[in-house]
Amino acid sequence: MQMLLCLSVALFAGLGLTRVVRIFKLPDVTAYLLAGILVGPYVLGALGVAGLGFNSMEQIETYSLLSDLALGFIAFSIGNEFRLSDLKHIGRQAFVVGVAQAVVTTLLVDAALIGLHFLMPDKLPLPAAIILGAVASATAPAATLMVVRQYKAKGPLTDILLPVVALDDAVGLVLFAVSFGVAKALISGRVDLLSVILEPLLEVVLSLALGAMLGALFSYSEQFYHSRSKRQAVSVTFVMLAVGLSMMEFEVGGIHIAFSSLLTCMMLGTVFCNMCDFSLELMARMDRWTAPLYVLFFVLSGAELELSVFRDVYVVMIGLLYIAVRCLGKYYGASFSARSVGCSPSIVKYLGITLFPQAGVALGMAMKAETLGAEGAIVANITLFSVLIYELVGPSLTREALKKAGEITEGGAVSARGEVIHFHWRQRHHHK
Repeated sequence: MQMLLCLSVALFAGLGLTRVVRIFKLPDVTAYLLAGILVGPYVLGALGVAGLGFNSMEQIETYSLLSDLALGFIAFSIGNEFRLSDLKHIGRQAFVVGVAQAVVTTLLVDAALIGLHFLMPDKLPLPAAIILGAVASATAPAATLMVVRQYKAKGPLTDILLPVVALDDAVGLVLFAVSFGVAKALISGRVDLLSVILEPLLEVVLSLALGAMLGALFSYSEQFYHSRSKRQAVSVTFVMLAVGLSMMEFEVGGIHIAFSSLLTCMMLGTVFCNMCDFSLELMARMDRWTAPLYVLFFVLSGAELELSVFRDVYVVMIGLLYIAVRCLGKYYGASFSARSVGCSPSIVKYLGITLFPQAGVALGMAMKAETLGAEGAIVANITLFSVLIYELVGPSLTREALKKAGEITEGGAVSARGEVIHFHWRQRHHHK
């Protein structure tokens, strides 16, 4: 009973706050995250009333399956943006920009934090500085996708944004694994080439292979069902299957084998959308089915934000430097690489801003870093601080960048009552 009450309160809070943030012209994602803080262990949860909110971080952990599933569906949706017909035009540009901006961001953050390490070595150990550089490369695909969908953004910037975000996380996983291996070697004094080079590459390759295999099986299975409801059920089944299988971990000959659920589900969506001729219709139906799940995902993400990190002045100071340098890396890395491959001026100017949000992937990296001990705890605290800032500010910045690029235009969204909904900044008016 308590679990269901908590979920219903979380949904009520998330949906209710969307009415409030609309006054300030903020994205719905921001409302969901603020709702999470409201029902989390630092506000309503602190009252200790069962079912009114989440009383502890441990209680929020019990809902992790919902978060895993939501991320799987989000990654699957992003995978559907990799249609070969579209990638013929932007494939090379997306690849170059996706790789370049992630590497530039890591190098800049590494340089800044390693410099800070020499100024205050007792507060920021060298292994922590190196790992944070790799964590900085990761972006938040969920928040970005939700903003694009809410405002029905469309144009060159939107077309390249989602593929870049997807590539960004693949590159980020490799950068993190290499940096994690280097940091572990610095702590132990022993270099392990398997963990530094082979294991991260295997994780990426095997995740893509698993997703491709499931995508082909998914496309083949759909032909046996003709009703829309059964095809939708098959779609949900395969996303769940991909999320479940990507949780596997085992060792082969001393090599640790793991999978990324994000990459697996992205490849599942990519293969499916290129093999199935009615994938667009199915995706539209899936979006309606998963809407409440996405609301819960962001509310839970907000509840997980660790507000106690504000108590440590050094975490705040290092976190602010990390945020500033990471934003510079994302902005200029995306801008220079986009210009080098001939992207349009709007992409050169605004793409970097849309890459500021950071959440789930970075938090996953931070949790793995915690296994290193004291150095990992510093990485986790700084990441938690930065995610708190990025999640609350990032979606609004993404919306503003898309607006400035001219890709958010008046759609005259029609409500369930038949009323036309207008966004205040828009210039053109289309009525039902």
